[in-house]
Amino acid sequence: MKKQENAKEKIDELLRFLDIFEKTAGNHIVEWRGGPQPDGSTQFPYPEYRPEVIQFFQLAGQPFWSDYGYNPTKTQKWIEDSSFIKTASLPQIKTLLTYCVRGERFCDGHWNAMLEKGIITAILKRLEQIRLSE
Repeated sequence: MKKQENAKEKIDELLRFLDIFEKTAGNHIVEWRGGPQPDGSTQFPYPEYRPEVIQFFQLAGQPFWSDYGYNPTKTQKWIEDSSFIKTASLPQIKTLLTYCVRGERFCDGHWNAMLEKGIITAILKRLEQIRLSE
């Protein structure tokens, strides 16, 4: 019973961002930093995310949500299939979130892309359905 209560708490932690992300579409980055520097060097551009974006991805990156054996190539296909997300199980949601969280390590702006494409909102809506069915 405690494991299920923990799952509900973890889902609820993420669900509080659903309304926030729906209302702030297109407005997840404070500014892009980097580029030409005063010393003449160039720094790769990187986003400075709004606090709620950072908070969400910190929560989504916790061990409860992590799929340590996920396959990024396979998961990308799931991400691109909106019908898959609408029927994803909780373990599959964990895989999707792992892909979304880790992508920023390899591509600056990945979190923003996942938000702008509606992937995060779709995942949260599916989590909401899962939560209501428990």
